[in-house]
Amino acid sequence: MTADITIHLETFRGPLDLLLYLVKRNEVDIFDIPIGRITDQYMEYLNTLQQINVEQAGEFVVMAATLMEIKSRMLLPQREDSTVSDEDDPRVELVKQLIEYRRFKDAANQLEQRAEQQGLRHPRGVEADPDSEGDEGRPRLRPVELWDLVSAFGRMMREAEALQPTPIIVDDTPQHVYIDRALQRLRVTGECGFRDLFEPPHTRRRLIGMFLAILEMVRRFLLELEQDHPYGEIRLRLRPDIDSAIAENPTAGEADSRPAP
Repeated sequence: MTADITIHLETFRGPLDLLLYLVKRNEVDIFDIPIGRITDQYMEYLNTLQQINVEQAGEFVVMAATLMEIKSRMLLPQREDSTVSDEDDPRVELVKQLIEYRRFKDAANQLEQRAEQQGLRHPRGVEADPDSEGDEGRPRLRPVELWDLVSAFGRMMREAEALQPTPIIVDDTPQHVYIDRALQRLRVTGECGFRDLFEPPHTRRRLIGMFLAILEMVRRFLLELEQDHPYGEIRLRLRPDIDSAIAENPTAGEADSRPAP
């Protein structure tokens, strides 16, 4: 008997990470957050997270309640003769938390960039070919964040639910099968679109199974993801050192020789 699909995702850093992502994506001033719009978008992400049963969903629900409270307080009428200071703004505490979180996140990103730069250095005696083209003429793409994946998956789930009702199909496929299936597809095609990895029939359990497999592969640094513009198609491809990465993490995929159903 196969247990329910459960994966621990360290890359879900909590509700502040999602809020900071929404502020950046909407290109708004962090000191003057449009709380109504951000709250509505946050609730859309929360609905998707609850569908895939992420363990930290409780923290996201608490933040949702905080946003709803702030939104309600912002809607209360203000007396014209009253002097409203910055300290009376219900968003002040939330902004302080976001600024502090952004400080630590920027520091972590700088350390990660330093590590990547160090990894790109060649040992003495090895010279790079100055005439080689690393990008192969491709247009410059923007990096994909975890929340971009969640957003794309949420749109896919809504489209699937809008289809005609289908009989309930029990799918107890082990998680490693979805990972192996994705690896096999990417080894053949080299790269593919995010949606292309989800094969019909698009039942809820199959969609969630493959999505969790993609997240697990991202967490183990097996995939590279790119996107040409916000809300555009997300492209996935295997990292060049995929074989050594799998060897170091045998549970990430191809650890079981059983064929995919």
